[in-house]
Amino acid sequence: MASGKGILKFDWLTILLYAALVGIGWMNIYSASLSDSTSGFFDLSQIYTKQLFFIGLSVVLIVFILAIEAKFYERFSSIIYIVSLLSLLGLFVLGKNVNGATSWYALGNFSLQPSEFAKAATALALAKYVSDIQTNVKEFKHQLRTFIIIALPAILIIPQPDPGSALIYIAFIFPLYREGLHFVYLLFGFFAAALFVGTLAAGVIWVAIGVAVIAGIIFLKNRKRRPNITKYVIIVAACIGFAFSVNYIFNNVFEQRHRDRFNIVLGKETDSKGIGYNTNQSEIAIGSGGWTGKGWTQGTQTKGNFVPEQHTDYIFSTVGEEWGFVGSMVVVLLFVFLIVRILHLAERQKNQFSRVYGYGVASILFLHFFVNVGMVTGLFPTVGIPLPFFSYGGSGLWGFTILVFIFVRLDASNYINA
Repeated sequence: MASGKGILKFDWLTILLYAALVGIGWMNIYSASLSDSTSGFFDLSQIYTKQLFFIGLSVVLIVFILAIEAKFYERFSSIIYIVSLLSLLGLFVLGKNVNGATSWYALGNFSLQPSEFAKAATALALAKYVSDIQTNVKEFKHQLRTFIIIALPAILIIPQPDPGSALIYIAFIFPLYREGLHFVYLLFGFFAAALFVGTLAAGVIWVAIGVAVIAGIIFLKNRKRRPNITKYVIIVAACIGFAFSVNYIFNNVFEQRHRDRFNIVLGKETDSKGIGYNTNQSEIAIGSGGWTGKGWTQGTQTKGNFVPEQHTDYIFSTVGEEWGFVGSMVVVLLFVFLIVRILHLAERQKNQFSRVYGYGVASILFLHFFVNVGMVTGLFPTVGIPLPFFSYGGSGLWGFTILVFIFVRLDASNYINA
């Protein structure tokens, strides 16, 4: 159990940033779900009251997490990971179908989404494996095993179908990079994504020309070192081959709704009343907020329910409309401060397990935040990724709470044992 000295050593700045984001998030859920039919503040049929209930249970969860010895999370990380995989597998038999996705377990009037908890479990398992004395992420066999740890939950989540939650597991590449994974993996990932989007936007021919020109410039720049021209030819051929495969993947692997969303973002289609309605209305709501916003609960787009399901994935549009540019920047800065703070704490950890886990936490929060805000503002296609601490839902809030406060507990143990 945590001692009195341990309580004093908890990083209270991280806790305050968490509390601020949860509090502001609830205020926006309240505004987004407030209606003329509201019967009472403590009516559990109301979304904002349910979220307040979820926040109350989060406090209980925090006390429980902080009371457990830090060694527990490292010692039982593999078991926690296996249980999370079994919970994802169980959805195929016992899962509840909501809006075409079987991602929840029905528990009376509430639902539980195991994919939200699998992120913390995967972060623990990855930290445990990477921190093993025999593991060296610079070796291919260990890289393969870490990729399997990351991929297994994602593979179980994709067919639910929930590609947005599966996408988040890409974040775990960053803690691996911190621990020595070669930069070429990051470069390859970013370049593949750029090739994919570039091919969809400009076509195979222009992408092939662009790749050849870039390779030629790099080759000429390094000609004094006598670079291996065969290597350049192979890389260019591989890139062009990948570009030719993009259209097949796009037309035969993606679902129509995903193709439509990409086409809208790339400007190939205009569908403000169909598949692009949510994003279009979200942009209108954010733009109408101006510099200082219309005031809490005063957003006309929000009150008029123009943005469907605004209290979930599109909650940031409420921030933009009612709190304006200034309020939106405050929220953005709070997220940035929390992520940077966690990275700072991760760097001062005295054991590798805590450091890797801390980087995992920061990377997951960053990708959720970055993709959700980009999605709501129309920069990215809609992929169904919630905004941490803001989007309505008990599973999401509890999942992020577990993720953050396990690290708070690990960080405190470093001071206790110092």
